[in-house]
Amino acid sequence: MLDQNAFQSQLRQTLANILQWWAAHAVDETHGGFIGRMDGQGGIHPHDEKGIILHTRLLWTFSAAARQAQLAEYRPLADRAHQYLMRHFWDEEKSGFYWMLDYQGRPSQTKKQVYAQAFAIYALSEYYLLNGQAGALDWAMETFEFLEQFSRDRRKNGYLEAFNRDWQLLEDLRLSEKDANEAKTLNTHLHVLEAYTHLYRAGKREAVRHALINLVELFLDKFIDPHTGHMRLFFDENWQLKSHEISFGHDIECSWLLTEAAEASGDESLLDRARQAALLMAAATLRDGVDADGGLFNEAGPQGVTDTDKHWWPQAEAVVGFLQAWEISGDQAYYEAATHTWHFIQHFMLDTTLGDWYWRVNREGRPITSEDKISQWKCPYHTSRACIEALKRLSLREGGAI
Repeated sequence: MLDQNAFQSQLRQTLANILQWWAAHAVDETHGGFIGRMDGQGGIHPHDEKGIILHTRLLWTFSAAARQAQLAEYRPLADRAHQYLMRHFWDEEKSGFYWMLDYQGRPSQTKKQVYAQAFAIYALSEYYLLNGQAGALDWAMETFEFLEQFSRDRRKNGYLEAFNRDWQLLEDLRLSEKDANEAKTLNTHLHVLEAYTHLYRAGKREAVRHALINLVELFLDKFIDPHTGHMRLFFDENWQLKSHEISFGHDIECSWLLTEAAEASGDESLLDRARQAALLMAAATLRDGVDADGGLFNEAGPQGVTDTDKHWWPQAEAVVGFLQAWEISGDQAYYEAATHTWHFIQHFMLDTTLGDWYWRVNREGRPITSEDKISQWKCPYHTSRACIEALKRLSLREGGAI
């Protein structure tokens, strides 16, 4: 088992490698902002669209690197990401953020996906915490207010998924082609929860706190299956469950994001409930989702695992989720689970030829190189955050700093 000093050393080096790679490869020097796509062989596609998810996650990553990891050299990249986001993705006329731009920075898909608005709030909140720029917090709050006005279902609770440029509900609500076209999804709610947590930390507005508490209670009441410990992924508008799929990455990611949200709210009774739910989810993930090599399977159904591939982001989230379960429970098995998954990452997920992490490997650990290195969905947010969060948790146990 990896001791804590060696673990921290590897986390720092891995974080440095992630940040250096993205700083070196993601910047679009020709058209501004960051490139839209690099394929699995390292080929850059300069005319591909630029996605809001990639750009907001880069803003969060470089801001967090500068603030939380105290790596000031990444502040200029945070500034670059913020400037491009607000100059090109922000809808000056209707408010909110566009889904996609062409390579020259012109809107190509103007829908307002709630998931994307949440990531903008999350990233702008971190950028505000980095430099105290009031405008960043103002934009985050304006986006929050639009979500509360248009997306929040005041009659049945929860948040509806997607709107057109004018904030009218769309018929096609899907975040991606692989998602079910349902009105209320775990994925969107999870990232609204994450965004509101950070927005409340940044601005301490009571309206945000009330919305955050409502979301935590919604997760405890609707999204977590108390019998299995897994997350329920898709619902219709009336909270009728529409899917029995299991996403192990979302299970373990939710376990720690939910606890962070409850802690930020300041509601101690809610925090106690969230911690118990987190342990339930961590136990379910460890029991059902972790392979013998420490890697996290992608998906399962009621009868067992259905997708044995191991994607980059669930591995990263597992490290944080298992460490938090260890913090809450004191059970050494969770520390061992975190280091076991970390060992898997170090031996199978890191691309020692082209750099950064593979998108996914198969059960035998063979990389699927047809997947992109940089895209709307492939970014350094999960990986850099896992390193920062793991370092934070290990350092706190020693009374130190990252």
